[in-house]
Amino acid sequence: MSAIDRMLAEARAELDRVEPQDVPAEVDAGAVLVDIRPAENRVSEGPMPGAIVVERIHLEWRLDPTSPDRLDFAAPDLRVIIVCNEGYSSSLAAHSLQKLGVSRATDLVGGYRAWQAFDSSVVTDL
Repeated sequence: MSAIDRMLAEARAELDRVEPQDVPAEVDAGAVLVDIRPAENRVSEGPMPGAIVVERIHLEWRLDPTSPDRLDFAAPDLRVIIVCNEGYSSSLAAHSLQKLGVSRATDLVGGYRAWQAFDSSVVTDL
């Protein structure tokens, strides 16, 4: 197993990952979707409905509850669901947020592409 595969497995062991079909219930319960996909992917594949866009390079600064550069809603108990293309970088990003004290940070299993493959017409009202 490669070092990155070990790192990914360790990160995911700490996450309560969200399946695409569970996104609406999570949002209804107050979770915040954060889309970290590159701009070119958001343009070519479409936006994640209801998501706030935070570029990956800014994520920790914007969601760290102690950062002077945090978003207004950043809080230690925030349920935040990170969305990337396929669910790899989002796992690492969510784990990084947990290390900063955002204890309920997690990610979307399979990322945007899995959500899109799921009957996205069911969840476009986010």
